Amino acid sequence: MDATTDKHPVDVHVGKRIRHRRWTIGTTQQQLAEGVGIKFQQIQKYETGANRVSASRLWDIAHVLDVPIAYFFEGLDGASEASSRDMMADREALELVRVYYAIPEAQRRRLFDLARVLSDVA
Repeated sequence: MDATTDKHPVDVHVGKRIRHRRWTIGTTQQQLAEGVGIKFQQIQKYETGANRVSASRLWDIAHVLDVPIAYFFEGLDGASEASSRDMMADREALELVRVYYAIPEAQRRRLFDLARVLSDVA
């Protein structure tokens, strides 16, 4: 693997998980960077897998995003994970998840039930 051009699949996966969680809770790259004490450009590099996240930095990111460290490795299945299409990389899907969790719980449950019924029809 050429270190100047290829991204390690684990770094890409961890970066996607950082971006996914950040989007889900409605945090900007700038806000995350400030919480961790780095520049937002570094967050961009982490999210794309261009830069590897150190253990101590991942610890800080997990604290700011309020998730356990293991969250960043969930769904990791070696090289096959990197080659599969990641639905959560889709901006529309992330936005849908974020607005879904902004809905009060009682209405969210009804919306979920409606979506389940509609998907059974399709």
